[in-house]
Amino acid sequence: MPVIEVRNLNKIYNTTSVPVQALKDISLSIEEKEFTAIVGPSGSGKTTLLNLVGGLDSVTDGKVLLDGRDITTMREGQLIDFRLHHIGFVFQAYNLIPVLTALENVEFVLFLQQVGKHERNQRAMELLERVGLEELADRRPADLSGGQQQRVAVARALASHPAFVLADEPTANLDSHTAESLLDLMEDLNKNSGITFVFSTHDPRVIQRARRVITLEDGHITGDRVQIPQRAST
Repeated sequence: MPVIEVRNLNKIYNTTSVPVQALKDISLSIEEKEFTAIVGPSGSGKTTLLNLVGGLDSVTDGKVLLDGRDITTMREGQLIDFRLHHIGFVFQAYNLIPVLTALENVEFVLFLQQVGKHERNQRAMELLERVGLEELADRRPADLSGGQQQRVAVARALASHPAFVLADEPTANLDSHTAESLLDLMEDLNKNSGITFVFSTHDPRVIQRARRVITLEDGHITGDRVQIPQRAST
């Protein structure tokens, strides 16, 4: 059974005088442990697709099944609980909580899951170490660079051992060294912990690491290929 399955998905925004159809009859499935990049020009529907798959936005028509469960029929409380325990999110705008430290931001999902203080602190510190920010654990987002904030956001997404991670332009604000280090971390978690990763990206560094590349244009899937991933030359 696919971990992610999208059936005849449509999304129409009615926020302007002329409705905009962002996605048009999208169907796809993603198997466990895939490392997939969704690519396409700006406005093609990449972020919209990720938001619908993650239950952050409501579908106009169609179904989204995660681990065989149709999230489009869930009540709000059920959906919040499902996201909390199954999905890790990495947002292009970071979405860190400004009054919390880097450590507390990473711990926050574990706090919501009612994980004990010692265990969540230990898990959060381990992840900050893996993204190279253990020395900045006590800093708040305003005292971190954009790249540092994104690394905190990645650590937070991984904290709860999610079944899959949805990442919207996760390397957009990172230098090459930091981006490659984060991709190394994600590949390791994909291969050794079985976490499925789906990226929305323009970044060639992400695309060349992906084992599957799905192309969107004007709300349609226009390409879907499997490839041999490559690392940046050293």
